[in-house]
Amino acid sequence: MSDDAGDEQAHISERRQRGLEKMAEVYGWDVSDGPGDFFGMTVEHLFGEVWTRDGLSQKERRILLLGLVIGSGLDDVIGLQLETALRLGELDPDELRDIVIFAAHYVGWPKGAKLNTQVENLIAKAEKPTPAT
Repeated sequence: MSDDAGDEQAHISERRQRGLEKMAEVYGWDVSDGPGDFFGMTVEHLFGEVWTRDGLSQKERRILLLGLVIGSGLDDVIGLQLETALRLGELDPDELRDIVIFAAHYVGWPKGAKLNTQVENLIAKAEKPTPAT
């Protein structure tokens, strides 16, 4: 193996590790490495390069991502992003409610109403005291 190939492997491994660490930070749980090109590109490029850029804060990226997934109607991803933003303290309940009001005017009232239900259910679940064991 040439030195160039070895350097490229080290760079990919470094980028992959940086991506796994950022992915864990973004979602707030441990992330294990996984197989396949799609997972590799997600970790190395999206999380290792795009999410680690200096231009936007993680909160700003989360809000932007929420707008995109809300506008696209990706309900399963919306739920994941809302829950993560609230759990990690990036957005508080009032900020989530403001996002609903703002987004509803752009994505349409039926989608906004559905989003409102998601947000209110999430907030109620997060505020519900956990029983003592």
